Amino acid sequence: MKHAFRTIFAFDRPYRRFELLETEPKGTPSFFARRKARRAKIAHTRGTIEKRLEANRKWLEARFRTDVNTDVILRPFKLGGRIDALAVSMNGMADDTLIADFILRPAFTICVDGVPDAGIPAYFCEHALSMHETELADARDAIVCAITEGRTAVLFDGANEAILCDTRGFVSRPVGEAQNEMTIMGPKEAFTENIRTNVTLLRRILKRPDFVCEFRDAGGTNGTKLVLAYLDGTVNPALLDEVKRRLGTISTDMRLTVGRVEQLIEDYSYLPLPQMLKTERPDRAASAVLDGRIALLVEGCPQAGVLPITIGTLLMSGEDLDMRQPVGTIVLAIRMVGALLSTYLPAYFLALALHHPGQLSGEILETVVASRAMVFLPLWMEMIFLLLVFQLVREAGLRVPGSIGHAIGIIGGLLLGQAAVSANIVSTVVLIIVALTGLGNFTIPEYSAQVAAAYYRVLLCIAAALAGLLGITVLGLGATAVMCSVKSFGVPFFTPFSPVARHGTHLLFRTRIRNRAGAADFSNTAGRRA
Repeated sequence: MKHAFRTIFAFDRPYRRFELLETEPKGTPSFFARRKARRAKIAHTRGTIEKRLEANRKWLEARFRTDVNTDVILRPFKLGGRIDALAVSMNGMADDTLIADFILRPAFTICVDGVPDAGIPAYFCEHALSMHETELADARDAIVCAITEGRTAVLFDGANEAILCDTRGFVSRPVGEAQNEMTIMGPKEAFTENIRTNVTLLRRILKRPDFVCEFRDAGGTNGTKLVLAYLDGTVNPALLDEVKRRLGTISTDMRLTVGRVEQLIEDYSYLPLPQMLKTERPDRAASAVLDGRIALLVEGCPQAGVLPITIGTLLMSGEDLDMRQPVGTIVLAIRMVGALLSTYLPAYFLALALHHPGQLSGEILETVVASRAMVFLPLWMEMIFLLLVFQLVREAGLRVPGSIGHAIGIIGGLLLGQAAVSANIVSTVVLIIVALTGLGNFTIPEYSAQVAAAYYRVLLCIAAALAGLLGITVLGLGATAVMCSVKSFGVPFFTPFSPVARHGTHLLFRTRIRNRAGAADFSNTAGRRA
């Protein structure tokens, strides 16, 4: 009986399921033992290299776990046939041809007789190393960071300095066309994941000596690089210092992108509207820099963040100024009408149909009633349901492969719309309004602004269903008041209208393009400050 009880409940079987369990060490280390271990760990990672090459080699092997990590290559050689040296690089990140032709080959032929061991790194850089970008470093963390970036570290026996050579040669995506900000008349180039290529794309446009690209660490232990691009002497120094202060507060090990950096340094985390413009076009980022703004590049992200921004920045396209004034004005007017229709049309229709039917003509009322004769859903629920279906079709078209995404958007919309009308789930009038809303939403150039408009549109529909035009008015005034109080890195969101700026964005009318010197004054740039 006892044996059967154990067999049924499996008390005699070992536990084989894998779990991550917290284990306590035997005994608690003393206060001085903890301090000693902490100091040893800091010295192991943040100290300086030693003069003995063998000690540095053992430290590198332990740091990169070469017993299991075969990507790190430690190449010993004799400098001038006399001094022991070691070249450390990352396989796949560094170019083998550059290492062989410009580091190892000169090292074998150089004569180092009479040179003291401590001066070997500087002597090798000046007399034999035929590479454009080199630097001397003695800090362990700097050497580790350089190796992980694709550079090669050269260490020598008897010297407490290493040479860091730029041998980066990893494969990167070539410069292609912009996928989300397509233009007809503007440039076609787009940013890539390589931050050096992105800086080069900006420098090809901004051929000015005061154009600064400031490299800095993103924070954390991943070693991600950031670039602040701005015009020295034009950008507001207070704005630049504030952006640097906020970037200095980032300390995370997550993979960073422009969107994640924006959320880490923004002021209003729960505001749907973006507080930084994200663009994949170098010409648009360069235009923003010329206006006194700051462009933010993140390593591994094919987009640039532009700050500060205003409401006009989100509604302007990169090629608006490429058109002639009459045509550009018409395009801007169509865009503004489309943005207003996509935001307020569904809520306005609900308010009139549910609370103010007297403002509709008899023909329109008959059409609405006839189209809803067999529909069982309430009108407000039907409207919100179709708006959510539209967002569902749109997201499905964006996430599937490109060759199928366009077909899903068209076929899904047609089939779902026709099937919903045939099944008496929705009415044709509401379907037409949602279709117009979707078309108007696509006229907004910025994707983040489109998503924010969809969020605000649903809130307006709920307010219209509850209180009609009064609800729309109250919610609209509240949203306007909130946006008037919002600042993007110190710049009011409704600039140049509130407050008025002397030079702002062509939002309502396309004015003539005139010769002007200096940048826009909405961020109080250096050239326009009183």
